[in-house]
Amino acid sequence: MANVVLLSTGGSNYTSLQSAFKRLGASCQLSTDSETIAAASHVILPGVGSASSAMHSIEQQGLAPVIRTLKQPLLGICLGMQILYQSSDESEQACLGIFKGSIKRLANAPSIRVPHMGWNSVQSTRENPLFKGIDGADFYFVHSYAAALDENSIAQSTHGQAFCAAVASENFYGVQFHPERSGPQGQTLLENFLGISV
Repeated sequence: MANVVLLSTGGSNYTSLQSAFKRLGASCQLSTDSETIAAASHVILPGVGSASSAMHSIEQQGLAPVIRTLKQPLLGICLGMQILYQSSDESEQACLGIFKGSIKRLANAPSIRVPHMGWNSVQSTRENPLFKGIDGADFYFVHSYAAALDENSIAQSTHGQAFCAAVASENFYGVQFHPERSGPQGQTLLENFLGISV
């Protein structure tokens, strides 16, 4: 059975994620303890709020070096994906630096609302086990900032402009949307994540 650890970074909807993994038959606990995190089979970096508050919490709890040196699969969700990058234009915040690049604010336009809230189609840009059986499905987004498409992107979505909807490199993964709020396709994505091993 998978042993999932949710990193406690403040302001996140932990209950929804724990319920989602419970439905998949996985053990899922909230922790900031480095030994507990290191013993996990899979790690989730959730995030709701601002990059500065999330990074302050991570640094205050001494989690930055723990996250950077993890060898098991880690999935960053929404803000949790964004802080895997080098920096965010939100408060000009330095982040974890696992992925190159800076998170930028989505551009406003007459017919485009920011924040981007609601369901949107996600298309794979290269093959990856995270989207097995759900390529092209709709997922639920709530965000004002996003990463640009680059060599680490594995999926994209569009809100006035194309942006990176999912990213992956080695054991690190990130999704800009909320799988725990995305119905059956979100549940499948989390199940696919549990099927990844390194």
